[in-house]
Amino acid sequence: MPEDLSFDLHALTARLDRSADRILQTEFGLSYRRFRTLLIVGRLGTATQRAVAEELGVSEPSASRMTGVLVGTGLLDAHADPAGGNRKQLSLTVEGKEVVERCRTLLEQRFTGLVQRSGVSYDEYARSTRLLLEALAASLEPEP
Repeated sequence: MPEDLSFDLHALTARLDRSADRILQTEFGLSYRRFRTLLIVGRLGTATQRAVAEELGVSEPSASRMTGVLVGTGLLDAHADPAGGNRKQLSLTVEGKEVVERCRTLLEQRFTGLVQRSGVSYDEYARSTRLLLEALAASLEPEP
């Protein structure tokens, strides 16, 4: 059977996502999707639900439900957007920042171990992944 790297990458991503979900559910009682939401808000500093929806690739109502749950757990703060409307600005609480860091550290440790067990150079894998992401981003940019 010929190699199908694109399919293998999809399968790898799906398996990594499921594994991350199991790890975070077991260790922190937090789904991987909710962790990604917190991670996005933390990376952006202050985010709108629209920005979270775009990053996650979900609808705004879905992002609204997700962020509402996270506000309820005390991991996110939501305030009215000064620009007006029904929009909310989101930011991590102190506890949210701590949870993101602990989850991120645990997942990175587990992934590093997986890469090492595979015999692949972690540094080369990281470099190649960044190059692929940059090439994909460049191909999606509109031409001048």
